[in-house]
Amino acid sequence: MPSTTYDAIVLGAGGIGSAALWQLASRGARVLALDRFAPPHGRGSTHGATRIIRQAYFEHPDYVPLLVRAYHLWRALEGETGQPLMHLCGLMLAGPADGEAIPGAKLSAGRHGLAIDELAADECRRRFPGFRIPDAFHAVYEPNAGYLDVENCVRAHIERAVAHGAALQTGETVVDWTSDGRRVTVRTDRGQYEAERLVIAAGAWAGRLIPDLPVALRVVRKPQFWHEVASCDYDLSAGAPAYFFELPGGAFYGFPCLDGRFVKVAEHTGGLEVADPLTIDREVHDADVRPVMEFVRQSLPGVRPEPSRHSVCMYTFSPDGHFLVDHHPVHQNVVIAAGFSGHGFKFTGVLGEALADLALDGCTRHPIEFLSLGRFSLNDSLQSDDRLESDPRFLKRIEAARRSLERGRGVRLEELHD
Repeated sequence: MPSTTYDAIVLGAGGIGSAALWQLASRGARVLALDRFAPPHGRGSTHGATRIIRQAYFEHPDYVPLLVRAYHLWRALEGETGQPLMHLCGLMLAGPADGEAIPGAKLSAGRHGLAIDELAADECRRRFPGFRIPDAFHAVYEPNAGYLDVENCVRAHIERAVAHGAALQTGETVVDWTSDGRRVTVRTDRGQYEAERLVIAAGAWAGRLIPDLPVALRVVRKPQFWHEVASCDYDLSAGAPAYFFELPGGAFYGFPCLDGRFVKVAEHTGGLEVADPLTIDREVHDADVRPVMEFVRQSLPGVRPEPSRHSVCMYTFSPDGHFLVDHHPVHQNVVIAAGFSGHGFKFTGVLGEALADLALDGCTRHPIEFLSLGRFSLNDSLQSDDRLESDPRFLKRIEAARRSLERGRGVRLEELHD
């Protein structure tokens, strides 16, 4: 079977893969992307019109420097294409003072000097009359947040990559790949390709394309709904923000009304596990819509509880809910990006840049150590060490190592055994 040779091959051309393709091609690399479908498409995790973008990141403060760079790259992409992609309409978070979202957003904002407004429930209701906030809740408003046009973002990455000479092959299924340390061979159902480097950004298919990944990935089904509005309180033009509610029954998010008729609403928590991304159930069921309808009744009084339409995407979870961005554990000329756990799209530009760095240069200036596979090796090593119960000095070293990882620094296992 004849082979075609490239500097780099990217497996998957969705959010992360298309950004990596753009970054590699813009640096002069001869690069090919392979995708089973034609992006942007509705078969994976990168569709549904909109995704929230924010910087006061409640998941962990270490994400904030990446987001600062991501904002710059989204504006740069807009400049190259002449197309608006990022819309900073603000984001309102509501939840208990001792929950995850409110304290986490305040921590990230304080550590990185980000502008947020802390609002009591009654003040939030006056400022944003479309929302019903429980009296015991707290709220945070981040003005420098908003939403991305998700399909247009993928399309823009691909268009700019192709303009820089990238090739995109769609309708082609990857069968397997091998690496001898110097070159990678990718075999598909239509041909064979070779490259010096490989980037795997395959979304829900990552676990199948990286069979020797040392951690398990879990894929869940995530419906998204569009509900009819009966009030202009939700209109983007009226100042309505994107929103995220942390409630006892789950976490829910949504967007302002962009077309004068509907708002998009979805549940961030929950989701049925997906055995095969190709055969995911795309119908809507009572168990899907019931929690969202209850949220709408409780929190969005000017919105019709019954959805008018829906779509289904997927989250691919890592064991700890944080991304996996690293070299392959065995093959240094293979770079992986996986496990984005339902909050990765806003990072696609900066992660594309980091993946191109890792593939072409072997390292990156971006602070992604906390997203490396090494964090799981440390946990496994600690759990199997019998000194956890017998050596107080070892316990102190463990805690120091964990603090180091939380600050985004690497840890050598031998440091624990000195």
